[in-house]
Amino acid sequence: MATIELNAENFERIITENDIVLVDFWASWCGPCIQFAPVYEQASMHHLDVVFGKVDTEAEQSLAAAAQITSIPTLMAFKDGSLVFSQPGALPAAALEQVITAVHEFDIEQIRTDNDHPRSA
Repeated sequence: MATIELNAENFERIITENDIVLVDFWASWCGPCIQFAPVYEQASMHHLDVVFGKVDTEAEQSLAAAAQITSIPTLMAFKDGSLVFSQPGALPAAALEQVITAVHEFDIEQIRTDNDHPRSA
């Protein structure tokens, strides 16, 4: 699957309607963003069970602000609608693969259970 453009109108729906969504916040003038783009696109072709979205921070300034993006590129990963990873900087292919594997293995239900039943000190 190729990457899809995310914007203020479709962002929330894409995040909540898919099991795993990676989001690349980028801009056309950003050198590291341009370097990361083919790595991200290649990964999207290998992981058909993951939605790979891109947010152009210039065109979607309010969305970037809402996501508290202060540096680009920034990669975010959502699992079952919850943010489970966020990191600025262009990742090499091997590191991106590690993130994808970690998100697949991440037990979101355990986190939700822990949040529903906080441990007392």
